[in-house]
Amino acid sequence: MIKHNCHDSKLTPMTQKKHPTPPQILSNNVVAKSRLFTVESLELKFSNNEERQYERIRGGGRGAVMIVPLTKDNELLLVREYCAGTNDYQLGFPKGLIDPGETPEQAANRELKEEVGFGADYLKRLKAVSIAPSHFNTTMHIMVAKQLYSQALPGDEPEPLVVVKWPLTDWQSLLTQDDFTEARSVAALLLLDQYLASGVIDE
Repeated sequence: MIKHNCHDSKLTPMTQKKHPTPPQILSNNVVAKSRLFTVESLELKFSNNEERQYERIRGGGRGAVMIVPLTKDNELLLVREYCAGTNDYQLGFPKGLIDPGETPEQAANRELKEEVGFGADYLKRLKAVSIAPSHFNTTMHIMVAKQLYSQALPGDEPEPLVVVKWPLTDWQSLLTQDDFTEARSVAALLLLDQYLASGVIDE
């Protein structure tokens, strides 16, 4: 239990001490490269003169989107797709990279059409999140999509994705599913709950 000083007439806002500027990059070398990834080795010098070597995966700078589609029947649309990293099928929300020249909203609509066969007349950004910032420099825009209409586009998946409908009223049970473990999808689900609880009226 958190105890408060009974003599305090009001709470003092919590402050956070900010770190100084990022460390100085002494050298930056590409140590590995594949079709998808470029691995860099960084020699860094911190403000206390400590030097360390870090490795990171250089991003393409385009960013990505994840979309939480909500139907007029108050159902969430998810996809079950193969994930090479875990070598199994995971349940999660539609997602994908932002193509050159696209806005996050345009990318979200395209990914919806490619993965679940719907477009959206209403898209709202919930939050931009970072993905493993210790090793990646990339941003994913999490959005809610409503006012859906049927329209499909061909995607680049090697096999058809399985679209799963989930009642919004039963959203918490998603968190107990063995194949719903992808952190970004979990964050998107909780952000959706926060958004709906705020009572925001659609623009």
